[in-house]
Amino acid sequence: MSGGLDSKTVTRKLVDLGIDVTCFTADLAQPDEHDIRDVAKRMAPCGARTVIADLKQEMAAACFEMIKAQAMYDGGYWNSTGIARAVTVKGLLPLMKKHGCTVLVHGATGRGNDQVRFERYTNALAPKMKVYAPWRDPRLLKEFPGRSQMVAYLKKQGIKAFAGGRKRYSTDANLAGISYEAMDLESMETPCTIVEPQMGVWPQKAPNKVEKFTVRFKKGHAVEINRRKVTPLQAMQLANKIGGRNGIGIKNALENRIIGTKSRGVYEAPGMELLAFCLQQVYYAIMDRTCTELFKQLSRLIAWQVYGARYFDPATTAAMAAVDVLAHHANGVVTVGLYKGNIHFHSLTDCRGSLYNEADSSMEASMGLNPRSSQGYIEIQSVESRALARAGQIRK
Repeated sequence: MSGGLDSKTVTRKLVDLGIDVTCFTADLAQPDEHDIRDVAKRMAPCGARTVIADLKQEMAAACFEMIKAQAMYDGGYWNSTGIARAVTVKGLLPLMKKHGCTVLVHGATGRGNDQVRFERYTNALAPKMKVYAPWRDPRLLKEFPGRSQMVAYLKKQGIKAFAGGRKRYSTDANLAGISYEAMDLESMETPCTIVEPQMGVWPQKAPNKVEKFTVRFKKGHAVEINRRKVTPLQAMQLANKIGGRNGIGIKNALENRIIGTKSRGVYEAPGMELLAFCLQQVYYAIMDRTCTELFKQLSRLIAWQVYGARYFDPATTAAMAAVDVLAHHANGVVTVGLYKGNIHFHSLTDCRGSLYNEADSSMEASMGLNPRSSQGYIEIQSVESRALARAGQIRK
């Protein structure tokens, strides 16, 4: 429950029907919530208790997994909402069972991804738990076709609620980032710049100077930022702050929804973008060609699985285990420069697993690879190319 108009309406309606209701809210370090405890205060008049689950550490760990796997979906979207649903359901189910709940009620609409995510994760993690989706219930849809009907209903119950002015878009936030979608953003003629970033600024409003950022990785995890040791949560919060003020990580995406429709969204994920770019520089150094190709396939699979509510499935678990193997030597210190939405590579040091050898790569005379050694290799390659040409299989 978010404590908004929809949450209040559904909760009060269920209470009025004589149903024993307990509300649950996940603390995912939402940047748009000044104090998560305000949700409980907003929900109190509805006649149900609100339990707040502190899942900030779990959310930070999940962010690190997405960064390690470079798990971006359509349009470079960092799966901030997709992975948050996995963390939320897994974290709330034990509390729900503890409070005697037998039905999980979610407020997702019948047109988006979240209905699939909430229900599939519930089915997978607690098969005996039933699921109820109010906004797919014809009776509730008929009674509450719009926000004004919800406000009127709550007013009769003595509960303050406001329809508010017309919003230009909806938002959903957590530690990984903020998604902006619906309403005005549904039109492909609406520029993404109507969004007012909440985690940072648009690049044109960022400082007119380069800010250096240094991060140390150990097995693909950020363990130090600007020479300060950090936990996953601290790393994400600090990277969000630094990346945000430099206009990093705001993207427009036209993505393929789980249910088959297209969805347009604007996504803000400064910390994910910044840390992932830096880790990518380490991957470039430590992975050979075959490992690089395998990693790309694993990354794409994991991104699809997370987006499609399959984070806990065997295929995802196996893919993540393979990523762990590839990231075993992802150790090193990366320094970059941040300037108006851009990230510029400065240096990679202390990377013992690096395959890069300046002497081998040099175009100048060096003690590295002997140029004459390439002669035999080129001759071997020519056998195949000439055979293809003789067989008429080369398009000219």
